[in-house]
Amino acid sequence: MARVKPATRREPASGRSARRKRSIWQVAKRRLLQLFLIVLLLPPVLTVIYSVVPPVSTLMIARYVQLLWVDRQWVPLDEISPNLVRSVITSEDSGFCENHGVEWDALQDQVEALSEGERPRGASTITMQTAKNLFLWGERSYIRKGLELPLALMLDAFLTKKRVLEIYLNIAEWGEGIFGAEAAAQAWFGKPAKDLTRVEAARLATALPNPLRRNPAKPSAGHRRLAGTNLARVKGAGPIFGCVLGN
Repeated sequence: MARVKPATRREPASGRSARRKRSIWQVAKRRLLQLFLIVLLLPPVLTVIYSVVPPVSTLMIARYVQLLWVDRQWVPLDEISPNLVRSVITSEDSGFCENHGVEWDALQDQVEALSEGERPRGASTITMQTAKNLFLWGERSYIRKGLELPLALMLDAFLTKKRVLEIYLNIAEWGEGIFGAEAAAQAWFGKPAKDLTRVEAARLATALPNPLRRNPAKPSAGHRRLAGTNLARVKGAGPIFGCVLGN
């Protein structure tokens, strides 16, 4: 007598749906974890690459994507006038050679100013600005500022002071589509960056906080005053450039 095969019980539709949802959620979690690891590991990997390869800034990449004009001519630090090195350090971060990427005292002062209802100003070191230009976006926000801190500490740990400054001076914006000291010197003064005078260097350095509005070749009266102040500060700065100029 033939044996009757028992009927196969079909899984309820609700069970199949729940299993599908669990599977989709597990795949999504794996993808999110992978994305998180990529975001976490990308800056240090890029920093190692940038220690030997000329990098581009996120602003430059955005312009490339939009098919906008970009003028950047990479030059080593030795081919940038010491006048510009002194003026930029004096203007942007006089403690550059001493700090480890972040000026904690200045940052604390800005946090206190914010807590008292005042508008915070500055507190960004050259290393923090380099981190922002390499990895972050331009618009100011507390999220961006918070991300700058660990990135700046990482850059300071991975790169020499000379390399950090070399990168900064080659990716800083000095006008619409003008990036880096060489492109700026050629655009505004018609000469290579290594030949910049003290006055030209001071005008370029004091244009950095507002590069789209300040014309180093034809500075406004206010810009001239800032450049004059920079020249005086450089003259009385003392030995704050030793890590990059050796004096």
